Amino acid sequence: QVQLVESGGGLVQAGGSLRLACAASGNIFNVRIMGWHRQAPGKQRELVASITSGGSMNVADSVKGRFTISRDNSKNTVYLQMNSLKPEDTAVYYCYAEIAPNRLRPFSNYWGQGTQVTVSS
Repeated sequence: QVQLVESGGGLVQAGGSLRLACAASGNIFNVRIMGWHRQAPGKQRELVASITSGGSMNVADSVKGRFTISRDNSKNTVYLQMNSLKPEDTAVYYCYAEIAPNRLRPFSNYWGQGTQVTVSS
């Protein structure tokens, strides 16, 4: 069984910073992509940023220059450093990862439970 556990959400004023972390644990053979999506009230879930095991990143235009994604492969952990936060960044942030539980099984997507980020104006 694979689990993704997120931490680091909270309430911050506009212009402030938060750092999210997500650790994958359990039966893990290989972790391909790790990243973050977010979902604001009344909106669809959207990709924020992702990073491969080799360090290639994909970052949404809306957060480029403000958010930085990084990863510690030895700990199966992904981080999202969020600076210059805006009220429109308010959402539930979900961690996800493409994980192969063992060498015989294919990669599957796993999701964390979500962490609330609220940015006040």
